[in-house]
Amino acid sequence: MLFNSVAFLLFLPAVVILYYLLPHRYRWILLLGASYFFYGSWKVEFLSLILLSTVVDYSIARILDSWRGLWARRALVGLSLIVNLGVLFVFKYLQLFLPDVDPMIVNIYTVDYPWKGFLKQAIYFSIPVGISFYTFQTLSYTLDVYHRRVQPEKHLGKFALFVSFFPQLVAGPIERFGRLMPQLNTKQLFDYNNFQTAFRLMLYGFFLKMCIADNLAPLVDQVYDHPDWYSSFTVLFGTMGFGFQIYADFAGYSLIAQGAALMLGIKLMDNFKTPYFSPSIGEFWKRWHISLSTWFRDYLYIPLGGSKQAAWRWAIAIMIVFVVSGFWHGANYTFLIWGAIHGSLYLIERMLKPLSVKVPQTARKVLGAILIFILVQLAWVYFRADSVHHAGSVLSSLIRSKGTSTLQIPYHVAIVFVVFILMEIAQYNVRVDAFLGRFKTPIRWILYAAILWCIAVWSGLTNHPFIYFQF
Repeated sequence: MLFNSVAFLLFLPAVVILYYLLPHRYRWILLLGASYFFYGSWKVEFLSLILLSTVVDYSIARILDSWRGLWARRALVGLSLIVNLGVLFVFKYLQLFLPDVDPMIVNIYTVDYPWKGFLKQAIYFSIPVGISFYTFQTLSYTLDVYHRRVQPEKHLGKFALFVSFFPQLVAGPIERFGRLMPQLNTKQLFDYNNFQTAFRLMLYGFFLKMCIADNLAPLVDQVYDHPDWYSSFTVLFGTMGFGFQIYADFAGYSLIAQGAALMLGIKLMDNFKTPYFSPSIGEFWKRWHISLSTWFRDYLYIPLGGSKQAAWRWAIAIMIVFVVSGFWHGANYTFLIWGAIHGSLYLIERMLKPLSVKVPQTARKVLGAILIFILVQLAWVYFRADSVHHAGSVLSSLIRSKGTSTLQIPYHVAIVFVVFILMEIAQYNVRVDAFLGRFKTPIRWILYAAILWCIAVWSGLTNHPFIYFQF
């Protein structure tokens, strides 16, 4: 069920109304059932993977809490890692090591052997929606219990809700147990301020997704499908267009998720903070996909030694984190290269830091933001391209293209894009709900009406799935 669908616009109000009508002790049942329905609307068979992850990590955490032996507890954590990462490997990465197969043969095979056919279909031709997100969420819980940062949840049903809470199930933000579970256990009262904030978040989230990302998507696809047809300037537009597309797509999803959760009284963490104004690559990763970058910081970077080690070991740890974060996105060498590019940029930036302090602060921020924006956009080529060869073709056409074709950009796309840029500038270090709240009521409602009008009239013609659903 897509956020930007009629089904969701009927589903969410129904869940919210029932939620506040039900006594608190029954609300978890409603939310769990709604979450499973929400996820099962894509492919009900994939619910078995969520149930597996839920039962395994619930059981292991309960045992971890009672066992005291170091090696026994480590073995339990190892079991959790094997199961969760094993499922992730099978359904997301195993295809890298298997021979090619004709989809028609798999379809015929499925008729006689439904479950075997389903597994072949899943491994070769589809990735369970959100598998990387809920796998990391359950893993963080087990690791937190192991380190005794949190107490294990004794109620299986409520833990299942933590794993599958529908607003953030399929594309995050990746919440921590110690932050989300207490909110799910607390009796949430109807709060007009929450609904007001939720409306602003969701409104701007839909604008980002439907007016920016969905309008840019077909233009970007045209350039990436045949980069050699277009002039270098047009390829540059396509390259930067994808950078804005993926940001609007993912940030839009995160805002809608935050708004949907807030209608239930649940506050999810911010996942984006105007990342394209970052004056450094380190700052970029403090503002981009925050829940994932902090996950890798806490559960991979720090266990690898963090900053408290020799410089060469620290550099290796940094590269491991960035390369793994790239591989987390998908089974393609392009993602590894994308992660390695960011890791290399981070290391170079740290090496040059003593020299950069000699530049006046204002100039350093402005020039740094421009440079980082350019480098990040170029790195996106490897994220968007289907293969390393494809990325090379795009970059080659970007530098020196023999093509002469250009894109026809509809006037309304240019208008909404300008609005988007102005909104981003206005929101620097201020979330959109706080920004809109600064205006007096008449002006604020005019802005609401203008954004709603853009969504109704100038949305993309095709309803594209959220990009991060594939991860």
